[in-house]
Amino acid sequence: MKNIAVIRLTKKQQSSTICNGTKMSTKVVTKRRLPAAGIGKFIVKNLMPIVAVLLATITCFFVPFDREYLGYFNLSTLSTLFCTLAVVAAYKNINFFGWLAKKIVLKFGNLRNTVFALVFITYFGSMVMANDMALITFLPLGYIVLDSCNRKDKMPVVFVMQNIAANLGGMLTPFGNPQNIYLYNYFNVSFGDFVKTMAIPCVVALLLIIAVCLFVKKDKITLYAEQEHHPCVWRSIVYAALFVLSLLIVFDVLPWYIVFAVVLIAMLILDRKALGHVDYALLITFTAFFVFSGNMARISAVSKFLSEIVSKSPLLVGVACCQVISNVPTAVLLSKFTEDWANLLVAVNIGGLGTPIASLASLITLNEFRKHDHKALKRYVATFLIINFSFLAVLVGTQLLCGLIY
Repeated sequence: MKNIAVIRLTKKQQSSTICNGTKMSTKVVTKRRLPAAGIGKFIVKNLMPIVAVLLATITCFFVPFDREYLGYFNLSTLSTLFCTLAVVAAYKNINFFGWLAKKIVLKFGNLRNTVFALVFITYFGSMVMANDMALITFLPLGYIVLDSCNRKDKMPVVFVMQNIAANLGGMLTPFGNPQNIYLYNYFNVSFGDFVKTMAIPCVVALLLIIAVCLFVKKDKITLYAEQEHHPCVWRSIVYAALFVLSLLIVFDVLPWYIVFAVVLIAMLILDRKALGHVDYALLITFTAFFVFSGNMARISAVSKFLSEIVSKSPLLVGVACCQVISNVPTAVLLSKFTEDWANLLVAVNIGGLGTPIASLASLITLNEFRKHDHKALKRYVATFLIINFSFLAVLVGTQLLCGLIY
């Protein structure tokens, strides 16, 4: 505990500190907002859903609307996203993450250990609840932890590492990533063969994650905290039950529509404001990408081109394809053109690294970072690209070397 200084301020003390003991007058200046500026701000704030909708719209010119469009939408995924986002918003409203953030800072003592905790809770969480859900749950926690100790300067690297941890931690289990569930069922892979195939990439990824986290200095942490505010216990328990219920959709334990109805009714009764805080832009982004990937698979020129090149190297083609249309659509698309499920499986997992579009989980992280610190977005993107492509190069090289050896 010697590395931690805890400063507890009452609201009165905070006010006096901010004002330095003197009265301050506030002069309100009203400025006329230009319509163009408002439109520009709206575009920047909603860039991801706008781009996703534009891409989906473009593909619609090549594939006219028909009945097959109804098969594009994975309602289970959309329902799980909505339910989880609603529960996470409800947790925020009772200050659960703020309380948990203080516990983490006090427990792990310095900045490096705290970063390790945030990254690896995301890493192991993705094995159980899938990468997207792990990020939706733990990215807000990462922000609150860094904000509570006034170290938001570490947000770019922490968010990037949480994103990588979610993508690579989830690749060890069939239910860790959405593309794993699809390929596991499509090729009828045994659990043992699945784990054996992903073991080496997973170990290499784990070592890389540890190595990057070790570069974080063991700086002293000062926790700036208000007076203790414990979240409501019974609400925390109820929300935990709703969260687990939402994850049951992923495991096909309960139909998505039953869980959706239960969570929606519970939120209407317990916390209607949480429904207003759901990230609907993210849901629109996912919906648009379902249309985009579905249409891409039906464009004959694209299918013909892929059938010619995928036979040469499912690994390299899969990784490259992920950079353009994301890893889940790549898994669905390329599974039609190869029987080499092992290399395709590795490709669509490590291929989630690279560009922000390579994985929908990366889009979730980008969107969450932009909400908290849009001024540092360029620094985040630069950090993201450097670390992601470095990891991708090592993992692709490892897999190619293993192919030569075996």
